[in-house]
Amino acid sequence: QVQLVESGGGSVQAGGSLRLSCAASGYTYSSNYMAWFRQVPGKEREGVATIYRRDGIALYADSVKGRFTISQDNAKNTVFLQMNGLKPEDTAMYYCAATGWGPLGLSPSAYRYWGQGTQVTVSS
Repeated sequence: QVQLVESGGGSVQAGGSLRLSCAASGYTYSSNYMAWFRQVPGKEREGVATIYRRDGIALYADSVKGRFTISQDNAKNTVFLQMNGLKPEDTAMYYCAATGWGPLGLSPSAYRYWGQGTQVTVSS
């Protein structure tokens, strides 16, 4: 079992930055792959970024490449999402997810464990 707790959401103006954190606890090997997803009411959950924690290789959605960076602090068992150049269309509930099995990808169905989510609101 893995427990995930997100933090760092909030409201920001377009062009601003936010840093999301996801603290993982539980069986380490069940969180070899950690990712961030986002969802707007009425729409499907969208993969934003994912990281393979053993070597740090990351994958990003095209919509956030060059603006968002996923990183990790293995000592604290925490993954971060640094979001720069935020746009109103980035407004969503952001979820942290984890799984022990690859390959690296952004399909929600590949992830077994989910956090409760943290709201990000970007105003124009």
